[in-house]
Amino acid sequence: MADDYLVRIGKLIRDARQHRGWTQSQLAEALGTSQSAVNRIERGNQNISLEMIARIGEALDSEIVSLGYAGPMHLRVVGGRRLSGAIDVKTSKNACVALLCASLLNQGRTVLRRVARIEEVYRLLEVLGSIGVRTRWINDGVDLEIVPPAELDLASIDADAARRTRSIIMFLGPLLHRMDHFKLPYAGGCDLGTRTVEPHMIALRRFGLDIAATEGQYHAVVDRSARPDRPIVLTERGDTVTENALLAAARHDGITVIRNASSNYMVQDLCFFLEALGVKVDGIGTTTLTVHGVPTIDVDVDYSPSEDPVEAMSLVAAAVVTESALTVRRVPIEFLEIELAVLEEMGLDNDRTPEYFADNGRTRLVDLTVRPSKLEAPIDKIHPMPFPGLNIDNVPFFAAIAAVAQGKTLIHDWVYDNRAIYLTDLNRLGGRLQLLDPHRVLVEGPTRWRAAEMMCPPALRPAVVVLLAMMAAEGTSVLRNVYVINRGYEDLAERLNSIGAQIEIFRDI
Repeated sequence: MADDYLVRIGKLIRDARQHRGWTQSQLAEALGTSQSAVNRIERGNQNISLEMIARIGEALDSEIVSLGYAGPMHLRVVGGRRLSGAIDVKTSKNACVALLCASLLNQGRTVLRRVARIEEVYRLLEVLGSIGVRTRWINDGVDLEIVPPAELDLASIDADAARRTRSIIMFLGPLLHRMDHFKLPYAGGCDLGTRTVEPHMIALRRFGLDIAATEGQYHAVVDRSARPDRPIVLTERGDTVTENALLAAARHDGITVIRNASSNYMVQDLCFFLEALGVKVDGIGTTTLTVHGVPTIDVDVDYSPSEDPVEAMSLVAAAVVTESALTVRRVPIEFLEIELAVLEEMGLDNDRTPEYFADNGRTRLVDLTVRPSKLEAPIDKIHPMPFPGLNIDNVPFFAAIAAVAQGKTLIHDWVYDNRAIYLTDLNRLGGRLQLLDPHRVLVEGPTRWRAAEMMCPPALRPAVVVLLAMMAAEGTSVLRNVYVINRGYEDLAERLNSIGAQIEIFRDI
C-alpha cells in the first residue's frame, strides 16, 4: 500500500476517533492493541490490513474506507424554497475555542457544556491530544471533558492540525506560565489576508514573553523577572489579542490592568470562565479589564459557553434572503442589537420575546421571529466597529441582505485585506456587486438569484453567504469543497433542512 494512502487512512481513523471522543488509548483497548500502534497507524507509519480497517470502523461506528477515495465534501442545493418553523442557535464557536485554550491554565478537570462540534474545535482537540491533554466527549457527545497532564509534551505537537487553525496563537498566553521556552507552529485558519500578530506580541511581552519567528514556527522564551507594573494598552482592540492578554494575566501573581480591551461576546465568556477558575475580573463588558491573577489554578470546573451571535445572524439572514418567516431561538441579543437596528431601518418585520439568561447565567437571550419584508437599502454604509458596534463577522451577511433590498448599499470591510473580494462571488448567482477596492463593495438590489455551480470561498462567512444565496436561487446549485463552513458551523446543512431547505451533502466518487 502506497505511503500516501497510509497517511490518508491514518487521518480518516484519527478524525473518526476524535469525532467519537476517544483517546488513542481507548481505541487501542477496543482493538486489543497498544496505544503506540494506534499512534503509528494514525501517522501513516504502519501497514494496516483490510481486516484491521474493518475492526477499527466497527469500533468507532464509522465507515473508514469506502470504494474510491472520499474526497472533499460538497453541497447540492435545491433553491427557491421557503423556510419555516423554529431553530435554536448553537453555542459560540469563538467562545468554545477560547475556552479550550484557557483550559491549559487549569491543572484540574474542566467540563465545557454543549461545545460546538465543528472542525475548528476538532483541530484544537487534535493539538491538545498531541501534547498530552486528555479530552473526551461525555453525556452522549454533548459535553467535553478536559484533563491536563502534569507536564505538556510540546515536542509532539500536531503541527498539521495547529497550522489549520488561527486559534493556536491563543496557546501563547497560557503556555508562558508553564514553561520557560517552547515552540508553536504558525497560526493558520481562514484566508483573509495578512493580519499581523504584532499586537499579541506587544501585549505578551509585558509578561516576559519574547517571540522569534523562524522556519514556520514561533520560538518563545519567557523572562520570569518581567512584570506588567503599569496598565497594558492594547494597540488593537481585537478579540483574540484581548483573550491572549487575559490568559497571560490569569496566572500572573498580581493585578493586571488591560486597556482598549475588546468587550465582545467571546471575551465576556472567557472572563466568566476565568471567574469560575477563581480569577477575579473587574470591568467585564467594558474596554478596561482589571485581572486579579492567581499563580496556581487547580480546580474542577463546569462551564456553559453562551450562544453564538454570528450564527444567529446567519439564520436571520437565511430567512431574509429566502423571504421566509422563521423563529430563531436563543439569540444573544446584547451582541446583535446594532445589526437588528440596521435591519429595522431597512424595513425588516420582526419581534422578540422578553429576555432570559443563557446557561452561563450571565448572557441575555431572546427568541426572534423574522417575517418576509420589503427592504430598502440603508442610507449609511455598512461597516464594522468594535463591540458594541456592528460585529466584524456579521458584515458579509449584509451583502446577501442588501442584494434583496431596493437600492444601492455600500459595504466597507476595513478589517480584512481581501474578504470583500470574496463577496463578489455572489455575482455568479445573479448578484450585482461592484468591487471598489479590496475593502469596499457596492451592492445593488433587488436581485433575481440564479443557480450556479462554484467553488466555496476560502473564508468562512463569505462561504455561508454564498450558500444562503443558493438557497434563494430557483434551480439546483452546487457548492464545492465546504470544509471552511464546517470549521465554524455544526451540521449546518442538516439544520437548515430541518426548517425547509433542501441541501444534499455528497462527495466525489
